[in-house]
Amino acid sequence: MSSNSRRSVSLVACLIALPLSMLSMGYTTQASTPVEVHITTSTGTLHGTQIIPASNLPEPAVLIIAGSGPTDRNGNNSLAGQNNSLKFLAEGLADHGIASIRYDKRGIGESVAAGPEEADLRFHTYVEDAALWIQKLQADSRFSSVTIMGHSEGSLIGMLATQKTEADAFVSIAGPAQTASQLLRDQLRPSLPDALWQQNEQILAALEQGHRVTSIPPELNALYRSSIQPYLISWFRYTPAQEIGRLTVPVLIVQGTTDIQVPVSEAQALKMAKPDAELRIIEGMNHVLKAVSLDSEQQDASYSDPTLPVVPELVEGISQFIHTSETHRESNQSLHRNLPS
Repeated sequence: MSSNSRRSVSLVACLIALPLSMLSMGYTTQASTPVEVHITTSTGTLHGTQIIPASNLPEPAVLIIAGSGPTDRNGNNSLAGQNNSLKFLAEGLADHGIASIRYDKRGIGESVAAGPEEADLRFHTYVEDAALWIQKLQADSRFSSVTIMGHSEGSLIGMLATQKTEADAFVSIAGPAQTASQLLRDQLRPSLPDALWQQNEQILAALEQGHRVTSIPPELNALYRSSIQPYLISWFRYTPAQEIGRLTVPVLIVQGTTDIQVPVSEAQALKMAKPDAELRIIEGMNHVLKAVSLDSEQQDASYSDPTLPVVPELVEGISQFIHTSETHRESNQSLHRNLPS
């Protein structure tokens, strides 16, 4: 697949596949053996993997939220291949003294049975699921703080879940600033003939207004079929740049310069919406968190190469952010305790 093909297919393919599938701080801590964890929802059980560094003291913890489509807890996508990006990220954080849970969203991987019927799926369901995982971490005395980390579409889920809970910090990795509908426009415009583009625009405009569309051209039916429209309407209502501005916790925005799915400008727009956030641009990191050039063959290969590690600067930067945020929070709490009443 060429880089141009991946640009146009990236989000589009995920939209098609989602309903079909459900559809440095100096730490050298030895990580414990990963263990399986789960939470129970009204429609079934969600499954995840937990890693806790071997330590006698409470450690910070992270909830890792995967991106769109059939992307599992390890960052692997049945359409693109196995790259283990989120698995490697969790293991790297454990080496820096940070525990984590990463999980299969409902309808994905081992959580497939918890997926509702396509027509019943809503974006906020993913947010509610993330909030349940956050509460599980917060209730565990082994953890001193809880940070939410979302990759790609998981960034928006994480923003909204952070608002719903008392999470301590938030990290966005390769997260868009625009609405999903605008991203669709950007990706589809180069590949659609004018007449079909006009029809696509009419459909998107209606969905953005919360209206379902009854007449869909056959060429666009996979994207906008009737059963998926309620989900799209629920997704399109959120603007990540607005949601990140509502956060009151420390925020880190991370973006790679060789990401062919989400450009650096999206991270810069998130930073503009949240001026006190930390922005870290990682030179040479692509969308699956690997050190890859813009060469189309290298990009394509990285999406299905589990031997490539994630960029070390990513792990180190996130670890430093989490430990620094925790230190500042503890200092502020100590200060408040010592203030005269």
